[in-house]
Amino acid sequence: MTKTNGEEILIDSPVELPDPNDIAEIREPWVEINIITPTEFIGVIMDLVTRRRGEFKNQEYLDQRRVQLSYYIPLTEILVDFYNELKARTRGYASLDYHFHEYRAAEMVKLDLLVAGQPVDALSIIIHADQTYNKGQKLVSKMKDVIPRQQFDVAIQAAVGSRIISRANVKALRKNVLAKCYGGDVTRKRKLLEKQKKGKKRMKLVGSVEIPQEAFMSVLKLEEDS
Repeated sequence: MTKTNGEEILIDSPVELPDPNDIAEIREPWVEINIITPTEFIGVIMDLVTRRRGEFKNQEYLDQRRVQLSYYIPLTEILVDFYNELKARTRGYASLDYHFHEYRAAEMVKLDLLVAGQPVDALSIIIHADQTYNKGQKLVSKMKDVIPRQQFDVAIQAAVGSRIISRANVKALRKNVLAKCYGGDVTRKRKLLEKQKKGKKRMKLVGSVEIPQEAFMSVLKLEEDS
């Protein structure tokens, strides 16, 4: 990555990405991949690679039943689950190898995840700008499924900078404060509900949200629902 002052730095984590105003150019590593597969799986492999921003290079028939497909593809697109999905689509018959090709300038952005209004650095990812809304929605949906319900509503948001692109709420656990309220004392019931409402508000301000390990693993599997 090149900063506006001309300094070049290597980014190893989304947390290290400078403010967008300080970035002149971001370059991402691309690799050349070679996939050897039975010919019957050419179509599903082409679909897999294309969806991950791959660029076709060439294909070479090794014999009547096998072909080698060569592509250029961003390294980030094959690091997680690419090999597993390749094996699943070809019933285990395809093989894969890759090597570094070049760095290319790309419009990359940092996608932040906010839980209860607080950014969670470990759940931030650097993605291509074209994937922002799609992956933002997937990330929020996954987090909503894995973050346990609290005694207060928990807002989950995906954001690029100050722009919120997706949001969902994990609804609060509802305690039945009227369970022991027999009869028709409406005034007492109303007081109990108001007390519960104020208590939840205080919890939301001071409470902390526990994020399970499964949530962090979900970030690595956003492609599964593509």
